[in-house]
Amino acid sequence: MRDGVTSILAIEDDADIRQLLRALLDREGYTVTEATNGRDGLRIFHQARPDLVILDVGLPDLDGWQVLERIRDMSDAPVLVLTARSSEQDKVRGLNAGADDYLTKPFSRVELLARLQAIRRRQVANTTPRAMFDDGSVQVDFAHQQVSVGGQSVLLTPTEYRLLSALVRHAGQILSADQLIELAWDDPSGLAPARVKYAVLRLRRKLDWDDPDESPLETVRGFGYRYRAAR
Repeated sequence: MRDGVTSILAIEDDADIRQLLRALLDREGYTVTEATNGRDGLRIFHQARPDLVILDVGLPDLDGWQVLERIRDMSDAPVLVLTARSSEQDKVRGLNAGADDYLTKPFSRVELLARLQAIRRRQVANTTPRAMFDDGSVQVDFAHQQVSVGGQSVLLTPTEYRLLSALVRHAGQILSADQLIELAWDDPSGLAPARVKYAVLRLRRKLDWDDPDESPLETVRGFGYRYRAAR
């Protein structure tokens, strides 16, 4: 384990490089999952929610740029692009698309590990717990467990409060029903994903967010739910 990162998903179609990555990262204490193409990589990412992704660009079906775009729709998990494309234009494209770092092949093992550790240090620095969420429309006081919408205090049940808190703490990120069950319910065992659907509907009504086009609480069909911050 390195500063809390325990799992890495390597999306790479070259078997030799996958074998090298697994041997190197296993030795460093990481848990490594592999995918040989973009579609499998996205499926595994959605199921396993790894702490970090190593992503090749030249994949056989969906290319790495498409995979990166879809990962960014679901999560802010760090992504290290690992590719033979060394042009400045490609590097800029990767970083602008949301990659956290860009490493070209052939690569040094020492440099790869150093870059992974640097990504994690930056991530830890950016995840200091907040006492307050405020996007100009919704205010959540985590210290006092109070919620206001448009300046008006709103009384929520404990489950509704935990549900909203989980969504705003991960604003912009899609959370699956199973993830929300773990985050918002005192006893998540045996609860079906449909429970989340009805809880979200109740929360929307209580916060006067019935209009799906206006509601910041978005249903992402086939994936889960996302809070769209006002700013």
